[in-house]
Amino acid sequence: MTNLPQCPQCNSNYTYEDGAILICPECGNEWPKLSTLSENTEDTNIIRDAHGNILQDGDFVSVIKDLKVKGSSSSVKVGTKVKIIRLVHEGDHNIDCKIDGFGSMQLKSEFVKKITN
Repeated sequence: MTNLPQCPQCNSNYTYEDGAILICPECGNEWPKLSTLSENTEDTNIIRDAHGNILQDGDFVSVIKDLKVKGSSSSVKVGTKVKIIRLVHEGDHNIDCKIDGFGSMQLKSEFVKKITN
């Protein structure tokens, strides 16, 4: 017996895998297998960048979008490199870092990409 989830559209028990997707033969619905796995795993503390790369404490990242800084008239520009990040698992922002010219701040992981050294 497989542990595949029921179809989210028709609740059929006859779903099957086809590569990276799950398919329901009764209604024809297809959905990615990753979304069902992330709900069932205990790796909810994994933080990913905008491109899906897993981030870790001490990584170097680059900003992918101009970000307004609250309480300041300036903004963090695209391409700004951030060295040695620290991951935070509570709250809206999940990266603590220091940016030259701005000091300590928090970023959302969806606005950065990991830089490989």
